[in-house]
Amino acid sequence: MNKENYQKKLDSVLCKSETAGKTLFLHCCCAPCSSYVLEYLGNYFRITVFYYNPNITEEEEYRKRVTEQKRLIEAFNKEHKCKYPIEFQEGTYDPENFLAAVKGHEEDPEGGDRCKICFALRLEEAARLAGQGGYDYFTTSLTISPLKNAEALNTIGAACGTKYDVSFLPSDFKKKNGYKRSIELSKEYDLYRQNYCGCVFSRREAENRLTD
Repeated sequence: MNKENYQKKLDSVLCKSETAGKTLFLHCCCAPCSSYVLEYLGNYFRITVFYYNPNITEEEEYRKRVTEQKRLIEAFNKEHKCKYPIEFQEGTYDPENFLAAVKGHEEDPEGGDRCKICFALRLEEAARLAGQGGYDYFTTSLTISPLKNAEALNTIGAACGTKYDVSFLPSDFKKKNGYKRSIELSKEYDLYRQNYCGCVFSRREAENRLTD
């Protein structure tokens, strides 16, 4: 069975001239991952970055990442890097909500069911607010990571879009050297690049890898 080509699906949306100036509610997981996505999609859409990541269980880490996200957006807007100014919206920081959602999955391996629950938690909130705000599309920067399951993210995103009556923009941002470009932009803007996704469980796995 052939896998879906989500980059091809995205290309088919972007090639339509009527997408120009449409609104996009973009869930972003961190500044480094969002850098390429903003550079790429900023010439097609009026983007609002939605920073909603209750999976980041340590508040100090959360604050550090959200500060970097705001700093990157400010730099992009100052340089007119995108066709339209980027707006920013921060979601509610409630790590207890994440911990309750993944209860019973604490020992799941990275990339397993716990991660899918986390994806659904964040994408559903993005879809809810995108629908409420009358946005044309919503999507997430998460698919840029080589460690994230693009098929799972696109499937969950599409289902959330249907639920809240807003179009999910398909993506696999790691394609077309997207991940490589995000590393280049991170260096250019001196962005903080974390070595784990955000939750206490992914941090534990990252620490174990370093000691192996």
